[in-house]
Amino acid sequence: MANIGVVGLGYWGPNLLRNIISSRRSDKIVICDKDPGRLSKIAERFPTCRKTLDATDIFNDPDIDAVVIATSVSSHYPLAMAAMKTGKHVFVEKPFAEDTKKAEEMVRYAENNGLVTMVGHTFLYSPPVLKIKQILDNKELGDIRFITSNRVNLGLHQKDVSVIWDLAPHDFSMLFYWLNEEPNFVEAFGHDYVLKGIPDVAFINLGFPSGAIANVQVAWLAPSKLRKTVIVGSRKMLIYDDTEPNEKIKIFDKGVDILEPETFGEYQLSYRTGDIVSPQIDSFEPLHSEMEEFLLCIETGETPRTSGRSGMGVVKALEIADKSLSAKLNK
Repeated sequence: MANIGVVGLGYWGPNLLRNIISSRRSDKIVICDKDPGRLSKIAERFPTCRKTLDATDIFNDPDIDAVVIATSVSSHYPLAMAAMKTGKHVFVEKPFAEDTKKAEEMVRYAENNGLVTMVGHTFLYSPPVLKIKQILDNKELGDIRFITSNRVNLGLHQKDVSVIWDLAPHDFSMLFYWLNEEPNFVEAFGHDYVLKGIPDVAFINLGFPSGAIANVQVAWLAPSKLRKTVIVGSRKMLIYDDTEPNEKIKIFDKGVDILEPETFGEYQLSYRTGDIVSPQIDSFEPLHSEMEEFLLCIETGETPRTSGRSGMGVVKALEIADKSLSAKLNK
């Protein structure tokens, strides 16, 4: 059993809290938000939880084993460090920190003190993403050549972070998980069409040590919600459409091969078009699986799938992409 403090009860915090309660792995749960009205509203919804307006009360409570942080990005580092310095394990919503230096300090402190750090990359617990990981690990697509990803909608413009920091963490975390590597090249361009100084459209190019390349498109300016990823391998191709209600993954037996030349200087291409398969996918709530893993890792000391170190890799790529975009906009 692990007793938990939850700091931040805005949009996502209550969802995390709900799954912690449903896991039945905690005897004591303390909730915290600086907004008294919001805190009271959530406390009425979850009456078994104790409440406080001051996160320090949670950090200094000897009965609390871990802290879940679902606040603004700029507060992730100070809250997580304050929690860890009182011996608490931490779960931090994405992105892990606002820059690489802070993320590194958080990871280093946790590892030096035997603490679990975990990041809220919920997609890495979703059935379609796990299925794609299995497909890639089994080499069903062959060697991965390139990946394109679109995550756009007519979305809520953030006032403190660019569209890269808001949307790209999802795609970066999935890419790095699927490929089992982090990029050695990141570049971005885009624009700040609505709020000057806050980019709302970005196109990000990434290169990986294996030779795979990727393009991630994120935007708050689009006529409809689009969540689609295309993975092209040397043998087969795959489309993952998260907006599809049923067939979220489709595998295409399509490709092109070079035939041996019959005469010097000649070559021919052979185009292959075969079956289209939509594999069966498990059905469960990713967030519940994510919270279960955090609580289990606290008990066992194991490293979670979305550890702080993996979150640090995502932050590093986000920071490089954001600086690349800013440099182009400020020319």
